[in-house]
Amino acid sequence: MTLLIGTDEAGYGPNLGPLTVAATAWQVAAPPDAVEAILAAAVDAAVPARLWGDSKTIYRAGAGFEQLEGGVLVALGLTGASLPTDWPGLAVALELTVGDPPPEQDAIDRLRVPRHQEASAWHDAAAEIRQRLGGRGVRLAAVRCRVVQPGEFNGLLDRGLNKSDILSKVTLDLAASLAVVGLADASAEPLVIWCDRHGGRRRYAAQVTQAFDTGLVSPLEETPARSSYRIGTGGRIEFSVGGESRIPVAVASMTAKYVRERAMEAFNDFWGARQPGLVTTAGYPVDAGRWRVEATPAVERAEVGWDAVWRRA
Repeated sequence: MTLLIGTDEAGYGPNLGPLTVAATAWQVAAPPDAVEAILAAAVDAAVPARLWGDSKTIYRAGAGFEQLEGGVLVALGLTGASLPTDWPGLAVALELTVGDPPPEQDAIDRLRVPRHQEASAWHDAAAEIRQRLGGRGVRLAAVRCRVVQPGEFNGLLDRGLNKSDILSKVTLDLAASLAVVGLADASAEPLVIWCDRHGGRRRYAAQVTQAFDTGLVSPLEETPARSSYRIGTGGRIEFSVGGESRIPVAVASMTAKYVRERAMEAFNDFWGARQPGLVTTAGYPVDAGRWRVEATPAVERAEVGWDAVWRRA
């Protein structure tokens, strides 16, 4: 049995809203060298087409949200978690951790989950898929998410980290926690971790060493397409361009995107209520600049410092 962890992020580029990082942990009845083929075959046989995929292809410019939400909730159902009816319930199911809360935290906590239909539909789908995957030696053991709001992000910048450092630290800390927490026999399983590449970074040995208390971290490959390392005596971690093509990374990508989109929904509701007519934003640089100009009166009236709203890099 191999423990396979996939990670991805959403919101790396924006100035507004959170950076979200998600991870999925799978147990696959195969040795590490065969785990990718075995998992892919099991998913092809057991999971409906297009339930999971790269979040950027599933959800674009507001289209495909119901599919994005459904894929995340089915994944949660596969872990055996109770499907949520509101944001606090989602936070429990994802063991979602947040550092400094944003000004709109109360609006986030009031979000309804799911947004489009009752969770029972996704629960029934998850039960059937879980049985099919189990028959092929595959179990989705956990889905987790970490949210870094602007206040925390800027604080990490002030401590000397750059944008890529922050993404790597949050991602690897989350992956390391999944490798040892919540999976009863994880310590006895071979470990494989797949990550999408973090910006333009090619070398990760120092970051991996800091996150994993396993002693030696040995580079295996550091190329423009992929960086891979041996962790301890048998573990392996890879950072790949286009990593979302692998299902564990794709489900993490969808989870991170879903959490960020719901957080931005609350962000726009909160500030729109304080300044009627304020046009909503997705938070990316060009439009974020427009939003900052238009929203300045509301932010000043709320007596909220810009470091709690605007990510500096």
